[in-house]
Amino acid sequence: MREQDLRELLRSMSLEEKVGQMVQVTGAFLEEDAVITGPAADAGLTADDCRLAGSILGIAGAKRLREIQDRYMEAHPHHIPLLMMADVIHGYKTEFPIPLALGASFRPEAVERAMGMAAAEAASAGLHVTFSPMTDLVRDPRWGRVLESFGESPWLDARMAEAYIRGYQGEDNDLAVPGRIAACDKHFVGYGAPVAGREYNHSELSEHTIREYYLPPKIAAIQAGTACVMPAFQSLNGIPCTAYGKIQRDLLRGDLGFEGVTISDWSAVGELVAQGVAEDAREAAKLAIQAGVDIDMMSVCYARNLKDLVESGEVEERLVDEAVWRILTLKNRLGLFEDPYHGSSPEAERRTVLCREHREAAREMVADSLILLKNEGVLPLNPEKKTAFIGPYVDSRDTCGSWAIFQDRADTVTLREGVTECGLGENAEFFQGCQVLENTRVLGFGVEEVFGEPENREELLREAVEAARRADTVVLALGEHTLQSGEASSRGEIVIPAHQMELLRRVAAVNPRVVTVVYAGRPLDLREVERYSAAILVPFLPGTMGGAGIADVLYGRRSPGGRVSMSFPWGTGQIPVYHNDYSTGRPYDPAGAEQKFVSRYLDIPNEPLYPFGFGLTYGSFTYSPVRLSGDEMGAGETLTASVTVTNTGAMEATEKVQLYLRDEKATTVRPRRELKGMKALRLKPGESREAVFAVTEEMLKIWDREGRFLAEPGAFTVYIGPDSRTENGAGFRYR
Repeated sequence: MREQDLRELLRSMSLEEKVGQMVQVTGAFLEEDAVITGPAADAGLTADDCRLAGSILGIAGAKRLREIQDRYMEAHPHHIPLLMMADVIHGYKTEFPIPLALGASFRPEAVERAMGMAAAEAASAGLHVTFSPMTDLVRDPRWGRVLESFGESPWLDARMAEAYIRGYQGEDNDLAVPGRIAACDKHFVGYGAPVAGREYNHSELSEHTIREYYLPPKIAAIQAGTACVMPAFQSLNGIPCTAYGKIQRDLLRGDLGFEGVTISDWSAVGELVAQGVAEDAREAAKLAIQAGVDIDMMSVCYARNLKDLVESGEVEERLVDEAVWRILTLKNRLGLFEDPYHGSSPEAERRTVLCREHREAAREMVADSLILLKNEGVLPLNPEKKTAFIGPYVDSRDTCGSWAIFQDRADTVTLREGVTECGLGENAEFFQGCQVLENTRVLGFGVEEVFGEPENREELLREAVEAARRADTVVLALGEHTLQSGEASSRGEIVIPAHQMELLRRVAAVNPRVVTVVYAGRPLDLREVERYSAAILVPFLPGTMGGAGIADVLYGRRSPGGRVSMSFPWGTGQIPVYHNDYSTGRPYDPAGAEQKFVSRYLDIPNEPLYPFGFGLTYGSFTYSPVRLSGDEMGAGETLTASVTVTNTGAMEATEKVQLYLRDEKATTVRPRRELKGMKALRLKPGESREAVFAVTEEMLKIWDREGRFLAEPGAFTVYIGPDSRTENGAGFRYR
């Protein structure tokens, strides 16, 4: 539709119709003979509240959504199409590894391809917008939603944000192209830093910390063209972001130039009452629209109060018109006025969803994101030797994560299937060993699972121990339950369940050649796992093709490609622990003499168990000293930094070469080092290649004490190596 026609449409709409465009409800409200239960009913919405709602969420399927679209448009006074939204977080039906694992791949180009496939599946099923990516920087693994993040590095998170949005929206951001969906960056801003790691808790962040760490991924998402942004649930500076005009209007729209649609999180406008800043739903609606929320997701606030607020003069109609214009513009960008189905059809769905190409790509991403933390010569496995596969995840199909809301578990490849269907199972045996949980109740989105203590508990253990005794090597598949991570799944103790650890100890007592595969939605405390394992592999929650991708790595068909995207803590007492922390006036030197009055713990180390960027492969790599093209650079100039990397091992593998930068002296305290670049080099045994990086003025910029973003003169050190601990560096001066 032409812009002038779209503006005429807006002018012709009644106030009631315009408010309707700003209301979002679950798709169930608009289905024939709908029965509303659960959280949807708790929201207090009625069918009348939803009659003119401009968007729906949470359901998919081409036939189903086409029928809803037809009924809605026929009944709508101006026949405006609905927006169909849903959580497509790391895949639609073909689930790729969780975002934390995709971050661990350190391969933005592969992630972009994967999210292009996710978009194609979702669009074929009738969806227009996804609530993704979540670009909240994370440092506290107790928080369950680290599952959705890419990790602790602003630079890496920013590159993954760009990859996700290009994958969903296309490099040219032409949303009308069939097979594309609109992205919604979330959550703006600071949501990844809840106090004590407790879900929905407030954040305590200085403006400097927000700009230094938490904004770069958001800026990258906005510059990449994200169509939507979701304000965060939590409060910041004592004000809920849903009602914070300084965050939404001044920072997001003013400073960062975002022109797209803002949408609240689920019931977040209504929750302003519970947060204590609004007396009732009417005041909540007023605060949210004035702050800049365009769409109210699943609350009665806009539906029942916004029209009256405008008619009474308490809210300017101009604010409503601005919001509705942005919503109509998004629908127009998607081409919905010409094709309200956006190219979806049952036929397109059948062709696209879970197709061979997507499943193969998902399998490759498992290997690319799987982190090898330890290997004392037991991997890769020899298929001619006897291997016992033991543990609750050997046959589990529940390995896609709590946000895989459209998956069918029957499509998931188990570890047993991955081994046997690859023709590797001739000398393999498989045993459960124990349940994933005991005497525990876990809750998910409308799901409850209760685990007791099985009557055959001792028999399962005994059978597993005997199998371990007669095997050459044991692969132990352990981890937390999939519903123990994700939204509303914060944990105070981030360890593998005690009965699973009992299984590990008893198996290791009869066979020390234990390979532990850890399934989880977060970095866990793996101290005891490390003690009893000869090798440790972490696939996190690997998705639809998890079993096949893990088998590829276990048997050496693929070298593990993952790197730690969020530090694995030595223990919960360290949290938060991360590679880019600030320098301190009294640094602790663990290699020095005993020191008292320094920044340290008395009873635990400062450093994590496994640091950011760390990950082993089946190759072995050496690095030359860092070479710089000069020892000085000025404004607008560029230096090159390079190393030669040699595979001295016996297998072909990919090394993820990482560049870190340290600002030795500035007007504000600087991080000890920051990731600023990455190159993936695939090298055959004995092969050498050069990794060359450009060091630009932009990489040197910081927020100074006056709040200016600039590069300051002084000394810098460039480090290039395999992880954040590397000391392979060279210095230069910026003048």
